[in-house]
Amino acid sequence: MTTALTPTADLAPEPWTGRDDGPGEDHLRWHHVVRPGADTAGPGDAAFVGFRSDEGVRRNKGRPGAAAGPAELRAALASMALPFRLRAADLGDVEVADGRLAEGQRRLGELITPLVDGGRRVVVLGGGHEVAYGSYLGLAASEAVRGGARLGVLNLDAHFDLREDEPPTSGTPFLQMARAEERAGRRLDYAVLGISQPGNTRRLYRTADRLAVRYLEDTGCRLIDLPRVEDFTRAFLAGCDLVHLSIDLDVLPAGTAPGVSAPAAHGVPLEVVEHVCATVAASGKLALTDVAELCPGLDADHRTARAGARLVHRILTTAAD
Repeated sequence: MTTALTPTADLAPEPWTGRDDGPGEDHLRWHHVVRPGADTAGPGDAAFVGFRSDEGVRRNKGRPGAAAGPAELRAALASMALPFRLRAADLGDVEVADGRLAEGQRRLGELITPLVDGGRRVVVLGGGHEVAYGSYLGLAASEAVRGGARLGVLNLDAHFDLREDEPPTSGTPFLQMARAEERAGRRLDYAVLGISQPGNTRRLYRTADRLAVRYLEDTGCRLIDLPRVEDFTRAFLAGCDLVHLSIDLDVLPAGTAPGVSAPAAHGVPLEVVEHVCATVAASGKLALTDVAELCPGLDADHRTARAGARLVHRILTTAAD
């Protein structure tokens, strides 16, 4: 039975369009299956929400442009061929205007919570990485977490994003989560894969240690290191009931993802990142994925958008065990 939901996004979704080779299941692409509005999604269906925000990146002194990311990710995903028919809904975008980041994150969370409660597979298209805190607010208010489910946050990122800046930025969302979990009498179960040592100060490493953050550095996430990456991912999954997967596209090498606020000199190969995404999706524990930091104006040949869309595609077409 489909549970009707009232969409509350600021900007209504646009119809998805893309390549069309003909009718029938043999020619199925994403734009054929995505429908506008929350009432088109039932339990198990995918639900897309955009978060149009540059504010956190601007405050963090990064390269702006991520507010245009949701539209570009939709465009990159729309023509990808589907291996089977599925159902998906697009609820439109939450837009951060006039610097009101906290309000935008709150609105995003309020939009996400009923989707998670309804059993939708939520994908939030960012936006700067400040999107992650809005995603967390939606999950923290869900029936599952309030009922005692153990929430785990896995961040695929070159950075810890545990800065202590005020006001909050794209570099603070996971410290904000840790403090919110502490206020709720819980400890944030936070793991990061792809940390770049040159991109994180000793202070950030100390903060990560204090919060018992588990992490793998990018130099240990090569293809040859895949068994170690697999062990890390499965150990994380074993400790939680519900997963928030946050993908900062700057985890990828600059050649794969040039269109981000902070391109990676080293990065984690796309094959490794995709394998981690598939492993998490197959666990049956994934409640929400957000994708952050795509800056279309900096993206040569749409490479970053295509990489991000491929990861979303892999997550949503990987069946749970």
